Amino acid sequence: MTARAIHSAEDARRLARRRLPWMVFDYIDGAAGQEKGAARNRAALDAITLRPRILRDVSQRSLASRIFGAETDRPFGIAPMGMCNLSAPGADLMLARLAARYRVPHGVSTVASTPLETILEAAEGHAWFQLYFSGDGSGTFKLAERARAAGYQTLVLTADVPEVGRRPRELRHGFKMPFRIGPWQFMDFALHPRWSLSTLLGGRPVMANFEMEGYDFDRTESRARATWDTLARLRDLWPGNLVVKGVLDIEDARALVSAGVDAIQVSSHGARQLESAPAPIEMLAKIRADLGPDFPLFYDSGLRSGEDVLKALSRGADFAFIGRILQYAIAAAGERGLEQLWDTLSAELSIAMAQTGRTSLMKDGPQTGCAGRSVASPSACGRSL
Repeated sequence: MTARAIHSAEDARRLARRRLPWMVFDYIDGAAGQEKGAARNRAALDAITLRPRILRDVSQRSLASRIFGAETDRPFGIAPMGMCNLSAPGADLMLARLAARYRVPHGVSTVASTPLETILEAAEGHAWFQLYFSGDGSGTFKLAERARAAGYQTLVLTADVPEVGRRPRELRHGFKMPFRIGPWQFMDFALHPRWSLSTLLGGRPVMANFEMEGYDFDRTESRARATWDTLARLRDLWPGNLVVKGVLDIEDARALVSAGVDAIQVSSHGARQLESAPAPIEMLAKIRADLGPDFPLFYDSGLRSGEDVLKALSRGADFAFIGRILQYAIAAAGERGLEQLWDTLSAELSIAMAQTGRTSLMKDGPQTGCAGRSVASPSACGRSL
């Protein structure tokens, strides 16, 4: 199967499962516990229906959106994901180039495989830095200061990981970073020579932001000491946009607004943390109803198609973020696979807009496309489909 056969996120996942070592695939694909939370997320998204409309002129459609006052060519961006270079060497920079091309945010993880400065440059400024609190917080604040010095305008504090969730698929393989190679891992890598050879030639993925800081980051280290005082310190430190990610509770959302954050990202961390958490798409609608129409709300978790994006927008999100399916596409066919899946998501969204009578996704009415004109298809604002 070639990149031309990636017609859906499931196509990309199927190829990634074939090509990645089991340990790596299950790290990317897995969820907490028995993965019932992930199933609940999917069921909640599947239960949402969109309202078909007829006999409306939808020949000219725009996928343009706006976030923090800047126009984007899509209403969805790239969620922060750790160690993306596990999917293929150079994955971080593939995502950064995509973000630059479509003027969408690229969430740069604390545990990215590429230095945060390098990614910001490749993304031509279209990058947000995602921050984990860990340990006593000293390293956390150093990274925030470093991101500010590098020129990042938006900081995303991921707040839903006081302890790393247990993901049995990952644990069964003995997944650790850096890799510890035992007989099982050696056999796993040997049975996936394409990935193993490309990783050997490209260099093993590392937590690049910590190598430059001169200390190790333990991804399993407790992050339980973060408090509202931590958020207040970050608010004082950070002069730009401050987003808090991982919000699933109305009371927490209200408190965040009072604390002066600039946006909230409703998310269950892709169901990788608390298996019993509510479906985030359901909480999105409740938080929107409580906060009113104007406060910026973003959404991630479980999105697999352009129709899913439209569902999130219809439930109150101002902007959506896509995660692991982009890693599937990179694992399947590198940058070509990533571009094809992105085009597929764009086409799915554009077609769903047509079938539901929409010409624009802007809250304030019809908008022009990326060249100051309305567009009939996503190809007018980027790559052709």
